[in-house]
Amino acid sequence: MTSDISMFTTPSAERPPSPVPVDWPAVEDWLGLRLPADYKRLADRHGPLDFGEYVWIHVPCVQQDRFGYGDWLRATHRDARIEARELPEAERPVVHPEAGGLLAWGCTRGSDVLFWDTSASDDPDEWTVVVRHSGAVPGSGLLRWHRYDLTFTDYLRHTVRDTWELPAPPGPLLGPLPGTVARTAFLPDAEPWTPPPPVPPRLTEAERRSALETGTGMDALRLLSPPPEQPYLGDGSWEGLFAELGTRLPGEYVRLMDEYGAGIWSGWLRFHTPLRTGERRFHTHVEDTLDAYRQLKDGHAEWYPLAVWPEPGGFLPFANSIDGHCLGWLTEGGDPDTWPLIVWPRHADQGSPLEGGLVDTLLDWQRGKLVTEGFAVLDEDDDPVEFADFKSWDDRAYW
Repeated sequence: MTSDISMFTTPSAERPPSPVPVDWPAVEDWLGLRLPADYKRLADRHGPLDFGEYVWIHVPCVQQDRFGYGDWLRATHRDARIEARELPEAERPVVHPEAGGLLAWGCTRGSDVLFWDTSASDDPDEWTVVVRHSGAVPGSGLLRWHRYDLTFTDYLRHTVRDTWELPAPPGPLLGPLPGTVARTAFLPDAEPWTPPPPVPPRLTEAERRSALETGTGMDALRLLSPPPEQPYLGDGSWEGLFAELGTRLPGEYVRLMDEYGAGIWSGWLRFHTPLRTGERRFHTHVEDTLDAYRQLKDGHAEWYPLAVWPEPGGFLPFANSIDGHCLGWLTEGGDPDTWPLIVWPRHADQGSPLEGGLVDTLLDWQRGKLVTEGFAVLDEDDDPVEFADFKSWDDRAYW
């Protein structure tokens, strides 16, 4: 068994590895698992690694706005649980924190994800590697998922190879990769990561029922996604915005913005700053979005059927998602309070107007009950209360 990557790697001269202190007892207590000794040794000596110019080996560290070990594990394991449902039930791997679940330790430039199989042994030094490949794995019983009879360091060694050793390990292995190790380029200033303390439930059981089931309107939305103490709307006025647009906007939208202001819902849906003046004002975002829509409509009118504001009944956007979907109104009739909501989805056919108003639409979406093209959908195992969130912006935000 190979125990040290220094036997088959050379440090990069341009980005030499550098360690980040790790409180292993705290990390292992947070995970509920002991970790393999060779992995801990690698982390203590090298820190986060760009291995073989292709594999990112993640260790417990954090760099603000770029990476956090706990957040990465949570997101990676969530994606793995979702993807595993594509397999026949008997072949689905379980994922940490389930007992014996896969525990992620790295990923690749090709979107492969590397795990330990914690069910392989009670001794973490005997855990073997499982890779969720980005493409199908020929000859494997698990589509895209492949189990290797190799521990952490042995797996890495087999990716750095000139010839196969006999007996050859099961393929397909990554590589052959160059035997280089470097500090991960997007983590140049990584710092120690502190496991988060246990968090008590944000809502009582009664509040939770109201937020997710029995409550209605703004009262339920406030419980599910608390508004900021000081909402940011910009330095103008509603009267000034209405004068610039040549129309009022729906009263429900105004009331929602007065309570929440501009910001991002659940890290995904961005509401433009309504009352900012200057070049990044609300009207600027509207014009940019509609210019893009017109250009697409000119080339493929059958795929882009909406009229464009200020045409009668035209689409008037006020929010968009991080994936490029846009939420707006169809400006039908003279009363803005009757305008229906509609989503312009980025990668799907144009759908019909939404049935509910803005607050009810947000509430259904945050509860995981809205299923429509252009809106992110919660997974069946997600807790809506955990994912519901609103973060306010200030005058530095682009949107």
